Amino acid sequence: MIKNPHEGKFIVFEGLDGSGKSTQAEYLVKKLKQEAAKVHKTFEPTQYLIGGLIRSFLGNDWKSSADCLQLLFAADRAYHLEKEILPALAKKLIVVSDRYFFSSFAYGALDCDLNWLIKINDNFLFPDLTIVLKSDPKICIERMAKERFSVELFEQVAKLEKVWQNYEKIIARFRIDNDIRVIDGDRPIQAIFEEVESILAKKNKDGWKS
Repeated sequence: MIKNPHEGKFIVFEGLDGSGKSTQAEYLVKKLKQEAAKVHKTFEPTQYLIGGLIRSFLGNDWKSSADCLQLLFAADRAYHLEKEILPALAKKLIVVSDRYFFSSFAYGALDCDLNWLIKINDNFLFPDLTIVLKSDPKICIERMAKERFSVELFEQVAKLEKVWQNYEKIIARFRIDNDIRVIDGDRPIQAIFEEVESILAKKNKDGWKS
């Protein structure tokens, strides 16, 4: 994977569905804008054509192989980098993404070989900071049940438990050379965000050194 060559910073929130990562991404973007920072918020799967195909797959609108799905994720990511992330970083913006390739690794490894998943993402940019929210799968399901009318493909407790085990393997594999922070996602929203703010403050003080 490629280190960010630009002055802009790339921050990614990861975790299980229902972990609160989207909320934390929103909080961070709002805070950065209040501080007059130039920021671009984004997410995966994207709103583009390939992202739409992925969402319809996860919603059981069509079927294919697990390999096909993961190749779509990789294609969506390549387009995402080309059209949004890299141009924003080149303009010195802070890019905040709700999900990135760790999601593909953790969820995709339920049905595909992890090494293959990493290989098809090998030419992509590694985030400057990855914040992973660790949440109890049962709590995640309860949160989603309050907000959604339907349950998507991966939103079942047993599967989410396996997904988190995959996250732990991935974090251990990439943590040595990259800045990956795991924080407790089962606390109140504000308490979580205070830790996110603390992490960013330390990064800024240290000049964004890992």
